[in-house]
Amino acid sequence: MHSKRTIFLSNLRFFDADFQQGILDGCPLLLGIIPFGITCGIIGLTAGLTPSETLFMSLLVFAGAAQFIAITMLGTGLTGIGLITLTTLLVNARHMLMGASLAPYMSNQTRPQQLLLSFLMTDESYAITISHTYRHSYSFSYQLGTSLCFYIIWNLSTLAGVLAGSYILDPLSWGLDFAMPATFLVLLLPRLKDFVSITVSITAAILAVIGAVYLPGKLYMIASCLGSVLVASLLEGAKKYAK
Repeated sequence: MHSKRTIFLSNLRFFDADFQQGILDGCPLLLGIIPFGITCGIIGLTAGLTPSETLFMSLLVFAGAAQFIAITMLGTGLTGIGLITLTTLLVNARHMLMGASLAPYMSNQTRPQQLLLSFLMTDESYAITISHTYRHSYSFSYQLGTSLCFYIIWNLSTLAGVLAGSYILDPLSWGLDFAMPATFLVLLLPRLKDFVSITVSITAAILAVIGAVYLPGKLYMIASCLGSVLVASLLEGAKKYAK
């Protein structure tokens, strides 16, 4: 047990170059995260949660979209833990796909490291980490730096929302929420290098738009992910067969 703890702690090189670079690469996305965190704190109080409950949700759950949905359900009087849990699991099902793509790299880490990175993984940290991995190589310190950056800022933003209370009615009206999709586009565009990647991206976009119109809740995200993965599998299979 002692040796495992020693190995785990020795690999947490908090101030190495990769860790610092992970933080720096995550900074541009903070403009989009901060208003959502503030909003989370405000609507938590609006839904009837106490300041402590709102803060602990961000600390222990750390899933923006799932938190918004859970808080909304609680605010409408739904208290069934089973229904809330199922709904948030469906919303976060995309994390299975993100985790699967990082599995070949994270499998070389210790179990405590895998659990830590899995808990801290978000859409933003995944996008930055996988982009860095393709451009350079995978780094545990890099992913940890990026993930911790988002975790700390998200919780500080939630705290700001709780403290601000009713003084900030609609922080998303600032327009800063566009920073996140804009940054994702910047990360995506360099990856569009061939027919398969372009086709898969277009498929995902079309399915997401159609799903957002016709599917309830956040199911459009799952439909878009599954549909684009299916198309990618078919195209990659056809390409290998042609060879």
